[in-house]
Amino acid sequence: MSASWKQLSLQILLLLVSCRHINTKTPGPTPPPLIPIDQLPTDVRSVTLKGESHTEKVELLNPVNLTLECTWTGNQDKLANITGLWRKDGEEVKNSNQTVPMENDQYNLKRVFSIVNEEDLGNYTCEFGSKAKIDFVLAAPQIGNVRDKPIVSYVGDFAVMTCKMEETKPEPSTWYWYKANGTDMEQIIAAEETLRYEIKNEGRNTKLVVSSLVETDRGLYFCGAVYAISTSMSHVELKVISFLEPLKPFVAIVIAVIVLVAIILLYEKSQSKKNSTAAENGTTDQTNTQTQGESNAPGESSSMRQRKV
Repeated sequence: MSASWKQLSLQILLLLVSCRHINTKTPGPTPPPLIPIDQLPTDVRSVTLKGESHTEKVELLNPVNLTLECTWTGNQDKLANITGLWRKDGEEVKNSNQTVPMENDQYNLKRVFSIVNEEDLGNYTCEFGSKAKIDFVLAAPQIGNVRDKPIVSYVGDFAVMTCKMEETKPEPSTWYWYKANGTDMEQIIAAEETLRYEIKNEGRNTKLVVSSLVETDRGLYFCGAVYAISTSMSHVELKVISFLEPLKPFVAIVIAVIVLVAIILLYEKSQSKKNSTAAENGTTDQTNTQTQGESNAPGESSSMRQRKV
């Protein structure tokens, strides 16, 4: 009996140890399988430079093997050879430094870059020594209509935020919405839409409707236009105020008027008090003058009697 209990205890202990390695975290969506680099579609972008610098914007929708070609007509020196290299976001691309000979009065520099995800986007620069350079800015289509002014709504009301991709831009596969949370962004997912959020995606347009607003709903909201290579982001600011907020300027004006009237009344009262004091002083002087006049009158009468006698 004791041996069986020991065996059972050992099995329970092994079960507990194995449970520690079970991952209870909800798995995220499985990423799509990566396309082999040699099977990616190809594209070529070429720029001919006659001056010293040029910037070329390149919009990409899907992963691609992109050939960048730089042609520089040179300067007055017309050197037989010049040093050429490539940079990615300011950092020199490994093994890209080479000697570029002059051919037909121009220098040519070419390289193939495999752009497979968002990290591969950025600024690619071809440099001809320190004489000239061409910048290729690789990015997904950008949202051009950015709202500068915030959307203002009231507590308990609703707000509608919109994002729109220009008609000349390719249509995104879908849209996502996020809310700023400090330095992070929290995605507004379908489970939350059934409560107070509603997302309406229509091709190049998207709308986020937030109902039963509370003060904590204020802040920055980000819309994302999803393409295979990357997601283009834009933002909308939402301000949520109480119904008393518009009355604050009026209350401030009323308070200012009350203070001004109080100052005027105090001033009038002080002036009235001064005038009363001055009037009292004038009456006293007049009374004293009359008293002195009356005291002098009997003396004058006795003089007049003596002259008559």
